[in-house]
Amino acid sequence: SDSAVLLDITPASAGWEFVHFSVRRLAGGERLHVQTRDEECAIVLLRGSGQVSIDKGTPQRLGPRRSVFESYPHAVYLPAGHEVRLDVMEVTEIALARAPSTAALEPRIVSPADCGFEIRGGGNATRQIIDILPPSFPADKLMICEVLTPSGNWSSYPPHKHDVDNPPVEADLEEIYYYRMRQPDGYGLQRLYTADGAQDETLRVEDGDLVLVRDGYHPYVSAYGIDSYYLNVLAGTRRSMAASDDPRFAALRQSWPAPDPRVPMIPKP
Repeated sequence: SDSAVLLDITPASAGWEFVHFSVRRLAGGERLHVQTRDEECAIVLLRGSGQVSIDKGTPQRLGPRRSVFESYPHAVYLPAGHEVRLDVMEVTEIALARAPSTAALEPRIVSPADCGFEIRGGGNATRQIIDILPPSFPADKLMICEVLTPSGNWSSYPPHKHDVDNPPVEADLEEIYYYRMRQPDGYGLQRLYTADGAQDETLRVEDGDLVLVRDGYHPYVSAYGIDSYYLNVLAGTRRSMAASDDPRFAALRQSWPAPDPRVPMIPKP
């Protein structure tokens, strides 16, 4: 069937406090109903199209998006105490990010034009950041962005961490990396390590993989010939993405070469 839950990671299964993340594929004609009680929820369209109705209001178009490599995201933000109905018109894939919340906020549809645009880094550490729910967005805990990294490039670099509550220098955040690869057999490598050396592992990540970043530094590199995408969902007690660099590599930030001309991979609409 075209309908499937591709991933579902709860705070209990992740062993942390805030982030609940799932990915669903919906068949054409299918309806999804989401009601938030003591949580906020963001729905990010990965591919497909549909109509969304918030709190039984007028249906509005969501999409279309052919793939995460071809166009900007569409999203819906739903604070606690609201509901959304999504009627999809074709095979559609969505990511759902949730975090506990009782804050009285407004639901919003986030269009591609509302999303951010940033070229970060330089040389073969150039990548494109597309903010969906940046810290400035009127949400409670959820912060979300997409990152596009071309073939052979480094990303989340210099290595940085956000596992200590030390404002304004660093925020203590849970983070997920949800990967998609443009090439079907594509892969990349993500290193997860702590300053004290107690944790140091390198993971091979492929299309559809999820990495949980609880603490420590977490740089990523896309294999040569492979364009990669990851969706970052972060949540903590502060609305900040403040991070601290690995001091051994922090100086690289001051002397980036010119950006890789392959970035941006998707122009801002």
